[in-house]
Parts: sequence; C-alpha cells; structure tokens
Amino acid sequence: MARHKEAAEAAEAGGGTDFVARLIAAGLAGPLGQQVLVDNRTGGNSLVAATAVMQAPRDGQTFLIDAANQVTNEFLIKDLPFDYRKTWIPVTRLSDFPQVLAVKADFPASTLKEYIDAAKARPGTIGYGTPPAAGMGHMAGEEFQRLAGIKLIHAPYRGGADAARDIGAGAIDSVIITTNSIRPPLATGRCRILTVTSLKRAPVFPDVPTLSESGFPGFDLNDWNGLFAATGTPPEAIARMQQVCAEAITDAKVREKLDAAGAVLVANSPADFKTWLDGQREVLGALIKSADIKLG
Repeated sequence: MARHKEAAEAAEAGGGTDFVARLIAAGLAGPLGQQVLVDNRTGGNSLVAATAVMQAPRDGQTFLIDAANQVTNEFLIKDLPFDYRKTWIPVTRLSDFPQVLAVKADFPASTLKEYIDAAKARPGTIGYGTPPAAGMGHMAGEEFQRLAGIKLIHAPYRGGADAARDIGAGAIDSVIITTNSIRPPLATGRCRILTVTSLKRAPVFPDVPTLSESGFPGFDLNDWNGLFAATGTPPEAIARMQQVCAEAITDAKVREKLDAAGAVLVANSPADFKTWLDGQREVLGALIKSADIKLG
C-alpha cells in the first residue's frame, strides 16, 4: 500500500495558503491514487514546516507548501539551518493572492492620489497594517513608500483577518492585505479600496486600478504560495506532482472556490517557477536591505 502523500505547509489553518492547499490536495487524490494529507506546521517564519519536510524520507511522498519566506528568509534570519537555494527544488507556483491598499471609511481620501497627498501633507502620521512583519504586504508597503516619496507608519498583524478587523473598526488608517482578507469590512462599507498591488487588475475587483497603471509602472508584489521538494527527491516524482497540480486547477469546482477567494491560479513548470523565484529574490533582497525591513 502506498504511503499517503503529505504536504507540510508553513501557514496558519484557515488562511489563504491553507485554503488553496486543501482544495488542491482534494483534487490530487484521484490522479495520484492515494490520499493527500495537509499538515499545518506554523512557526519560525516557515522554518518549522521546512524542517519537518527535510527530516522526511526524500521519496516523493512529502512536499512543502511555502511562500515568500523561500526568498526572503536568507535576508531576514541569521544562521539559517540550511541554504534555501540548495535545499529546495521548485515544483510549481500554485497561486497568487493580489493585495489591496484600502483605507478606513472616514479616511479623507477616495483615490490613490489623494492618499499620497495626505501622506505628503502629514509625513509619518498615517498608519498602514499588514500581515505580518516582513510579509508581502509589508514589502509592497515599503516599495510603495519609496516610489511615492512618502513616509507611513507600519503596523504588523498576525494575520489578514486581524488587520481587516481593525480597518473595519476604524482603528487603523489603512491596510495592505489580500483581496480575500478585505472582503468582510468591504461588504459592510467600513473601508474603501484605492488600488491593487498586482501588475494586472484583480479578477474579483476589475474596476479597481493597479499601482502600475496609477503612476508606478511595473509594480507587482503579490502574496503567493508554491510547492517545493527537498533536494534528493526523485525527478519523476517532482514532474508528476507538477502535472497533477496543473490538472487539479482545471477542475471546475476547484476553480469556482478559488476564484471566489480571489486566488489567481498558476501551476507553472518547475523551470518557470525557478526563474520567477530568482527574480523575486533579487527584488525583495534589495528592498529588505534598502528599507531595513526586520521580522519584528
């Protein structure tokens, strides 16, 4: 009897990555002919989950679902127990989660330009929240400040739901969180979306302009997640997992649920994923150094 395939993920249960992982895992069971288990291992900025996968047999039965930590940890954490570039083989980028810049309901700005003008008029007084420190929301916020020539106050949150709660309560001026996380306060009119951080408009908010088309060409910093294998995993197992993931996202029921959550499905090839990761590593590494971004 084949062992269960397992995907250890560096994500909080109920979050975007967990949601994507469980939906896709359900779609993998048929093509693989065995159950796929998702095991949440939070902590250590994804190191707990990564270590668990590293300690498992390299037989193609255990994979890691990770996100930006794959390219940022080397710039954020000293004395890492492994070299990300040598230890992990990119299998496929599963999905992107576009992020939004939203303001509380009574914030005196209805457009991105008005927000920037307000920040220039009151430098260092307007707050923006992201989940968590050194996450993709924080990265997008620092890059936005640099390009716009403004200074904001960063407030790190444990998760997107916490940031959404506070923007809805009017406890913080603005947030940069995913299109999925912003839905609760947006639905009740307790916030306004000014822009999205992805290169293309978010499918769930097609009328909201991007930063790229609002004076910051090429701006493209999403939250995302992808599948990785530890070095030594058989190449045929990696190829098979990429193939079945690509097949899983074509399932109508899977797409319907993920589209509703604001996820943009990718499932690209290992080579394309690696090329994209190399580009992200270059951009984010430079940003972390220039903005002196810390974990907390």
